[in-house]
Amino acid sequence: IAAANVTCFVQLPSRSTSARMIPTHAFSTQLQATTTASSSSSTKATVGSVVTIDCDIKPEGDFVPEPLVDLNGKLTFWLGGGNYLPGLHTLVDGMTVGEKLEGMSVDAGWGEKNPELVLTLNKKEMGANLDVTALQVGVQLMLANGMKASVTEVTDETFTIDANPPLAGASYKVQKLELLSVEQAPTQLEYTPGEASSSTTTTIQACTFALGCFWGGELAFMRQKGVVGTKVGYTQGEKIDPTYQEVCSGTTGHTEAIMVYYDPREVSYEALAELAMDRLGENKFLLNQVGGDRGTQYRHGIYYHNDEQKASAEQIIAKFGADCKTECLPAGKFYDAEDYHQQYLLKGGQSARKDDATTIRCYG
Repeated sequence: IAAANVTCFVQLPSRSTSARMIPTHAFSTQLQATTTASSSSSTKATVGSVVTIDCDIKPEGDFVPEPLVDLNGKLTFWLGGGNYLPGLHTLVDGMTVGEKLEGMSVDAGWGEKNPELVLTLNKKEMGANLDVTALQVGVQLMLANGMKASVTEVTDETFTIDANPPLAGASYKVQKLELLSVEQAPTQLEYTPGEASSSTTTTIQACTFALGCFWGGELAFMRQKGVVGTKVGYTQGEKIDPTYQEVCSGTTGHTEAIMVYYDPREVSYEALAELAMDRLGENKFLLNQVGGDRGTQYRHGIYYHNDEQKASAEQIIAKFGADCKTECLPAGKFYDAEDYHQQYLLKGGQSARKDDATTIRCYG
């Protein structure tokens, strides 16, 4: 275990929701909360709307990790659509414009610490599965079920491991939070001929891109200023409501795709389309392939939602010549991927802060 990673065939209790290794659930606890509301506004934040808040949120306790999301200033996001602190969505849901919160504590997104994932083991029972002479506090063990655990205590006869996520039990303190505005998210998500973005009833717009495996592309868009929400899913296929396994088989006609909600006052459609093409790199010249992922389910494309997007997308793709294999088609039915795929790399510990330039690792 010189590299601090070993395989140890230790059986742990089955994982409950509070023991997930990725922060898929939101938790929030009110601590001495005070609220004030503006009687002049009746605009209420509801799941599915796009909200803008002004906030100051700081880590609580002794453990202060580098935040993976923005926590201060004006933040605009698709409520209930992931990104930022999961507990932040819970707090804002139901607020009215002008309402203020302070003194709140929100979970860091990893749930409470699960005591069932802390085990004290007898060294003699490890047999040849583990070199117990090299155990020391801080060493990470790779367990047989794929989970990671840290050694927290070592005695002559036993050692204790903790398989809880490092941020389990951690929380953030909301110093202040004010709901500034509530806007409608796009509702017409399929292409309608003759429709321009200016004819829609909401300022927030949608665009859709296929860039191979959707994990890395989604995180790239999450980091882009002006993007208020993202989701991954399957589009351009025939089967209704396909599963990930069905799409991976290459038989449904779908491709993995990313739908992006953006504020055109902050970022242009052209800038997002250019970002998509930049992500593809030389893969834009490959048919049905991005990197090592091959098959029609990984074909790349830009799927326009209105005539303005169509004109821009065609112009951008044309710059790369006739050898470019990126398809340009009307946005069709988009089926949301399974929950565990949504914001996958953020859940896995990669930063989604705006303008973060850290290299995106698609597979860990």
